[in-house]
Amino acid sequence: MSMEPLKIIDHYYRKDTQAYQILVTHSQLVTEKALWIAQRHPELNPDSDFIAEAGMLHDIGIIKTHAPDLGCYGELPYLCHGYLGREILETEGLNDHALVCERHTGVGITAEEVIKNKLPLPERDFVPESVEEQIICFADKFFSKSKDLKKEKSLDEIRKSMGRFGQKNINRFNEWCELFL
Repeated sequence: MSMEPLKIIDHYYRKDTQAYQILVTHSQLVTEKALWIAQRHPELNPDSDFIAEAGMLHDIGIIKTHAPDLGCYGELPYLCHGYLGREILETEGLNDHALVCERHTGVGITAEEVIKNKLPLPERDFVPESVEEQIICFADKFFSKSKDLKKEKSLDEIRKSMGRFGQKNINRFNEWCELFL
């Protein structure tokens, strides 16, 4: 599996746009954090090559959402960027990478939560399963695409922002802290 994530990003984004700059900067930071975690945990047997690729591509779907502050002028809500990214990467034949896109939002979203909260998502689970999916999802929590793009959030800042989504999400994040840090 040898592919170049930036070539795929270049196919969907113009390099001279705000969306491209935000996506690439954010994805590089998340990928570096995910690779740092993978390197620290050889006992989990993570595939670092896959993490390097999927980490760069995990947010490719933002371009199809309406997030003007990120330079994205699509029609769907930002929350949809995960499954939209899955669709993009499946057309590229990258089915495993596509799952990372779909499952990285928050600490994962269950079909039950989609229904209960009337989320604009297909009624299915969007929960990271493989160790690589979990590592990338976890690493993603440390970096925002909006405010200070390059500033790494503290664990307390992450927990505080997750609080609005319920204790179950904080608990899942805390489990990942125990596993990955």
